[in-house]
Amino acid sequence: MQLLDGKFASEKIKLEIAAEAAEFTAQTGRKPHLLAILVGNDGGSETYVASKMKNCEKVGFESSLVRYDTDVTEEELIQKIREINADAGVDGMIVQLPLPKHIDPEKITDAIDYRKDVDGFHPVNLGRMMRNQPCFIPATPYGILLMLQAYGIDTTGKHCVVVGRSNIVGSPMSILMARNANPGNCTVTLTHSKTTNLKEMVLQGDIVIAAIGRKNFVTADMVKPGAIIIDVGINRETSETTKSGYKLYGDVDFENVAPLASWITPVPGGVGLMTIVGLLKNTLASAKKEIYQ
Repeated sequence: MQLLDGKFASEKIKLEIAAEAAEFTAQTGRKPHLLAILVGNDGGSETYVASKMKNCEKVGFESSLVRYDTDVTEEELIQKIREINADAGVDGMIVQLPLPKHIDPEKITDAIDYRKDVDGFHPVNLGRMMRNQPCFIPATPYGILLMLQAYGIDTTGKHCVVVGRSNIVGSPMSILMARNANPGNCTVTLTHSKTTNLKEMVLQGDIVIAAIGRKNFVTADMVKPGAIIIDVGINRETSETTKSGYKLYGDVDFENVAPLASWITPVPGGVGLMTIVGLLKNTLASAKKEIYQ
């Protein structure tokens, strides 16, 4: 078993991003700029946004954070998004999920200018991705592709089983792994919680991407020897043994699956770190107008 170490891969790519950002700043007199909107004070969201801001600083980006209390109205939020859409000084915008129940996340996603949608959730970006056209790829799937590239893993001809069908990870991942590219060129099976014979399906996977949002869902009896295991899950549980007061678990039972795998991502320290890299690369591409003029 070899570890697909998100720290190693992300640090390597961030050095490349920093060099490109420095060149951009020297040419234009400004830094690439990522703006995040955070509603409420969910612990996980606070951690993720702080990490994104810190990483922006590391690679020489400007970052801004706009905060709202949980009672902000949908209209207020959309009005702010429109303001940011019109601000030429902002290259990328993200609205951290989850949002309070009274706010429709799809309306919020649709309000973001697709040319600043560096999370890659806007229908225009998803549609262009579907057609294999230049676009902002959703940050987590993009991070997974970058990790596979960083480790030189050839995916051509492999059977990839995706567990989970969300619009953020599972569904786009299945499209990306099937397209004519490397990483890609896989035969893909998209499974989910309602799949009958799920265990038998996952057992066929040369590559298993687990993104179902359930702690230790993929167990050793579901994995064939030598499979490549990508664990997207981040499941927080309170813990008295950690300084933070909580512990993170993946969607894969790492302890029992790892001995069977040829490659496996840890949680934490795997895909989460690569998601931020995907976000940074999208923001840089937006600043340089590489995708949309």
